[in-house]
Amino acid sequence: MQKNPYLALLILWSLALISLSSSNPCDPTNQRDPRALRSDQITVLMNGYSESRIPLLRSLASTYTSSPLVSSVLVLWGNPSTSAQTLAHLAHNLSLSSFGPAPISLVRQRSNSLNDRFLPRFSIGTHAVLICDDDVEVDARSFEFAFKVWRLNPDRLIGLFVRSHDMDLGAKQWIYTVHGDKYSIVLTKFMMLKSEYLWRYSCGGGAQMSEVRRTVDKMKNCEDILMNFVVADEVKAGPILVGAERVRDWGDARNDGDGGRGLKDGEGRRVREVGLSSRRREHRKRRGDCLREFHKVLGRMPLRYSYGKVVNSVGEQGLCLKGGKLVFCDQYR
Repeated sequence: MQKNPYLALLILWSLALISLSSSNPCDPTNQRDPRALRSDQITVLMNGYSESRIPLLRSLASTYTSSPLVSSVLVLWGNPSTSAQTLAHLAHNLSLSSFGPAPISLVRQRSNSLNDRFLPRFSIGTHAVLICDDDVEVDARSFEFAFKVWRLNPDRLIGLFVRSHDMDLGAKQWIYTVHGDKYSIVLTKFMMLKSEYLWRYSCGGGAQMSEVRRTVDKMKNCEDILMNFVVADEVKAGPILVGAERVRDWGDARNDGDGGRGLKDGEGRRVREVGLSSRRREHRKRRGDCLREFHKVLGRMPLRYSYGKVVNSVGEQGLCLKGGKLVFCDQYR
């Protein structure tokens, strides 16, 4: 069978578009001067792992580039088993998918470690970064508002999805849970933070941080919890939850069926089942194990509770009787 020379050239050209993670991301000479970083824009770091999610990933990456607030989008591909041809096609398609001046680049991670989501990168030219998943769709107004909140609170973690730690008094141990009135953990489904924290997570903390990063690798989970530890330990304050107008989480296990898009991998598994840390039965237990191990190794529990969320509207809350119905007083009939 004759090979297509055009296809071969396309693959070679596309492979040139794929960036490789630095062999030593913690080398100080690989870091930008903080004074040269932009404060008016943000770099999007989107995690990619499952080939079944590529159509959705492309759509979400393209949408981010339509915002003037986005400096660039880096798709961090962490699946080492993905073929070079598939990555070449993806890199080529991403390079043509930008809706604005912000470029989209594909970065082939050095391993499938979830810690690599937080590697410092010379290509990051902004003070702020957005860590996000390839299956979470956020409307433009909510994204812009979250960035506005971050600019007012640059030392804090900002997010749209939160969880909590707590002490099980009966078992006398830390647990991972959800509270309706407070939170202490922002998830990497959508997490804004200053780029300096990437260095602190990946390169700082000495032997203790090296050990807890190994726990993340062992569990294939909990990188978000560890980043919350790092930031809370630094600022002695909890994260900030931002209210969103519309957020579609395609990968949430509570979706009916396949979530409505019919996205499946080659083995017929639905999108919500194929993430690297997707272990639904053991999920909460694993994350509780992480909390306890991080606390044990670091010798402290730095997580702090936050309450309430920041919203983008301060409309009328009083109710008035109009047309026989109780409605907000500033609402027209």
